[in-house]
Amino acid sequence: MKNLFTKGDIKTHKFRVEEKDFAGFQGGLVHPVCSTFSLSREMEWAGRLFVLDMCEDHEEGIGTMLHIDHKSPAFLNEEVIVTATYTSFNNYELICDMRVMSADRLIATGKTGQKILNKEKINQIFTSLER
Repeated sequence: MKNLFTKGDIKTHKFRVEEKDFAGFQGGLVHPVCSTFSLSREMEWAGRLFVLDMCEDHEEGIGTMLHIDHKSPAFLNEEVIVTATYTSFNNYELICDMRVMSADRLIATGKTGQKILNKEKINQIFTSLER
C-alpha cells in the first residue's frame, strides 16, 4: 500500500443527474430527483479515487461504512460535484468526509469508509461466507 495522502487532501468527482438516478422502488418513481442510492454510489466513488491511488496490484478497497445527510434535492440534468476530503487512515481504513454540491446549493454531506486489504484476504472472507 502506498500512503500518498494526508488529512485535508481532496478528490472530486462530477456527475450529471439522469432519470436512472431518480428515487424509485420496484419500477415505480417516488421522486424525480437524485436518489439516496445514486448519491451513495457517487460518494463511494469519490472516496475510492484515493483508494485507487493507494492500492498496490495485490490490494483492493472494500467499503466499511457510508453516512449521508440530505440537504437539498438534485434535479434532472444538474451537474453534481462530490468532494471527498481525506479525514483519517487507521488500521488500513480510509475515512473521508463528503460534500455534495450543485452549483452553489448544498445537496448532501456525509462520510465514507473503505478498508484496503490484500485481494486474497478478501476472497478468503467471501469464500468462507458463501452458502
